[in-house]
Amino acid sequence: MTDDAVSRVAVTDAAAGLLARLRRQHGDLMFHQSGGCCDGSSPMCYPDGDFLLGDADVHLGDLLLTDGPPAATGATGEEFTVPVWMSRAQFEYWRHTHLTIDVVPGRGAGFSVEAPEGVRFLIRSRLLTDAEVATLR
Repeated sequence: MTDDAVSRVAVTDAAAGLLARLRRQHGDLMFHQSGGCCDGSSPMCYPDGDFLLGDADVHLGDLLLTDGPPAATGATGEEFTVPVWMSRAQFEYWRHTHLTIDVVPGRGAGFSVEAPEGVRFLIRSRLLTDAEVATLR
């Protein structure tokens, strides 16, 4: 669900649907890949700007999403972007990894906006191919 042929981040359809619903409730959103506090290394979703970023954070990419076709569920059909960030120190360990944000049943232990929904975001990862690494440089 990104337009880039090569990216560091993606999202499953289930997580994209939840993000659209959460955006209607909370406004624009952002992810920061947790480095071990709260819920292990879960991706934490916040209203955009609620998590303060600085020079110690790396922008991994943007999830480019659509809020589905207009429907009774409140979908707007609008395109939107969710930026994904990670601390620079943690990025040193994950730099050769592609991350896919997914959602599963159960509550996480963090401050992520999906917690009241009875689900939690999680990361599925794979190593980037040599060709992807070369393209990302």
